[in-house]
Amino acid sequence: MFKLKLSRSRKDEGTLVDQIVSSIEDELRHGTYPAGTALPSVRAFAKSHSLSTYTVSEAYQRLVSLGLVVARAGAGYRIATPAAKVPAAPAWSAPSLNAAWLLSDVFADQSVPIKAGCGWIPNDWINESGIQHALRVVSRVPGPRIGGYGHPYGLATLREHIASSLRRYSLSVGPADVLLTQGVTQALDLIVRTLLQPGDTVIVEDPCYCNLPQILKVAFVNVVSVPRTPDGIDSAELEEIVRLHRPKGIFVNTVLQNPSGTSLSASSAFRLLQIADREGLWVVEDDISRELAPPGAPCLAAMEGLRRVIYVSGFSKTITPAMRVGYIAASRDLVSRFALTKMAVGLTSSEVTERAVANVLIEGHYERHTAHIRERLFNAHVRVTEAMADAGLEVFHTPNAGLFLWAKLPISPEDSIEVAHAALAKGIWLAPGSYFRPGEPASEWFRFNAATSDVAELWAFMKGLSGRIT
Repeated sequence: MFKLKLSRSRKDEGTLVDQIVSSIEDELRHGTYPAGTALPSVRAFAKSHSLSTYTVSEAYQRLVSLGLVVARAGAGYRIATPAAKVPAAPAWSAPSLNAAWLLSDVFADQSVPIKAGCGWIPNDWINESGIQHALRVVSRVPGPRIGGYGHPYGLATLREHIASSLRRYSLSVGPADVLLTQGVTQALDLIVRTLLQPGDTVIVEDPCYCNLPQILKVAFVNVVSVPRTPDGIDSAELEEIVRLHRPKGIFVNTVLQNPSGTSLSASSAFRLLQIADREGLWVVEDDISRELAPPGAPCLAAMEGLRRVIYVSGFSKTITPAMRVGYIAASRDLVSRFALTKMAVGLTSSEVTERAVANVLIEGHYERHTAHIRERLFNAHVRVTEAMADAGLEVFHTPNAGLFLWAKLPISPEDSIEVAHAALAKGIWLAPGSYFRPGEPASEWFRFNAATSDVAELWAFMKGLSGRIT
């Protein structure tokens, strides 16, 4: 019963957990074991295969999250009843690639098979069991406790958990220093609305998070850009920009930047804070990918102490972007001002969603889930980076962590949109670099999501670009 052949070579076959899951999936696909069949206990399976109980427990939990196995108190693990077959989707056809699709419909358009340029983890990577458990817990909350608008700052339990988690990075904050938002994008918007006026000048990175220039544009804020290097910010260029433009602040991704995948070095972070302190700049630190990064990367807010640094983060990269929960950590006076702006433009954030996220973080094996995501991303980076080199792409930086890789295609900048159109016609969504650069200049650089780019069809398409080499 479930006597599996396991390789001890992680390089060839993946981790032991991956091998157990894959082997049992194969057995179930062939109908070897009917629904309701009991799996061996964790201890028995570990003993029969000379494995640790931790390895087997992790594999069983993964099977539960995939919906292949159910866990019942007192009954152990059993094969799940197969879900009813969903009618086949209609044949895929390419949507029209235009600005409206890229800025809005792309988030709702589930039809593109290969989402090489997307900004989130694949659907089958989410912590499904943790999320489902959290939603069940929220569904049992008495109506009177969720009948109002909720607190302007957001759910206290979640703010307390966030404050406690930030202390791991030597960032000393309390619940009153944290404001919950509808994702990091709203956090950035609240900061812009509160601290900047039309005509003010700010600095953004080149390249940068694609929504940031749009937020600044609708606020009528002037934007100047500073080059992002593999080590972080170009300090000499930053000095010159500050001298010429007298900006009010700078927006920066500290760790595993979107889209370049780079992280600030300690020296780059220190120099940035020196300049900000001397010139009186606000520093808005977008740190959404920190939990996907190896330990030790500098944190501007921890280094500076939230005097001029405003820290924003969220959970879209680790839980799911469908749960729109982000947050701002800042000085108490600033947080109160951001809360007033939040109430003015959208009232409170969703307490129901915040309760679900809090439960995932506290009861949903979140740390184990993020460790698993980091491992999968590392393996994906190794394979995708090799595929890029084989296809003739130039990689800006190889972080081997996080979601993103920034790579130069063997084309002219003017051909980038045409290439994106051609890819979309084959079911491949690419993210041209122009969408991540202030002013949207043509660019031969593209953003790739390592988790969704490990696909043979993508690299076959890339190898066909050789005829466009300039």
